[in-house]
Amino acid sequence: MPHSPVYNGRVNNDSGASDDAPALAELEASLGHSFANSELLVRALTHRSYANEQQNGSCQDNETLEFLGDAVLDLLIGHQLMLRFPDLGEGDLSMTRAHMVSEQGLAVVARRLDLGSWLRLGKGEQRSGGREKSSLLADALEALVAAVYLDAGFEKARDVVLLHFEAHIPAEPGQHTDYKTRLQELVQREHKTTPHYEVVGETGPDHRKRFEVAVMVAGQEQSRATGLSKKAAEQAAAALAIETLATQP
Repeated sequence: MPHSPVYNGRVNNDSGASDDAPALAELEASLGHSFANSELLVRALTHRSYANEQQNGSCQDNETLEFLGDAVLDLLIGHQLMLRFPDLGEGDLSMTRAHMVSEQGLAVVARRLDLGSWLRLGKGEQRSGGREKSSLLADALEALVAAVYLDAGFEKARDVVLLHFEAHIPAEPGQHTDYKTRLQELVQREHKTTPHYEVVGETGPDHRKRFEVAVMVAGQEQSRATGLSKKAAEQAAAALAIETLATQP
């Protein structure tokens, strides 16, 4: 199958060295789609920080693919929810879909694909831990869905989305994980205190602002995460804090 000769994302070591381009077949196998146009796949994995560092200016980032992928995901997940819950009202359907395609929900799927290690990131973004940022992972997954759609059409995009998202559809409507409540219960039980959330940063334009939130437990930061709202960032940070606390003795 054809592969782009300019891929430079799979990290093997701290220097940012990458595997040969054919290694993308590994990601394609995990994704469930082999690209006819491998340039779409490479573009979906390209963050703007990487594109901005290329001297020739011809490198395209994944932001417009992200825009398209967001719409494709909304349609496909919405349709599947209607099939699964035919008697559910519009409001509940919208809430369930929003939970599944939230930054936190997308990042969970992206991490299962090990998508972070395939991203093409600029040097600064790599140093700041970009491969683990929920926001970058969610954006890349949306771009990847769009790339599949453009490469092979709507039916294939549906197959790929269902392959990776069907397990996240709740068995009953309204059954969503409230990570903040779970974290509070855990911290109260184990540490006899409550977690505290702090907004430590805001980035982006007003219409698409991202909030970075840190979770503090007994005065120590346990995790931080980003989201398109403070509530979403708090939920994502709480989910990471639960994982962090679970590994502590």
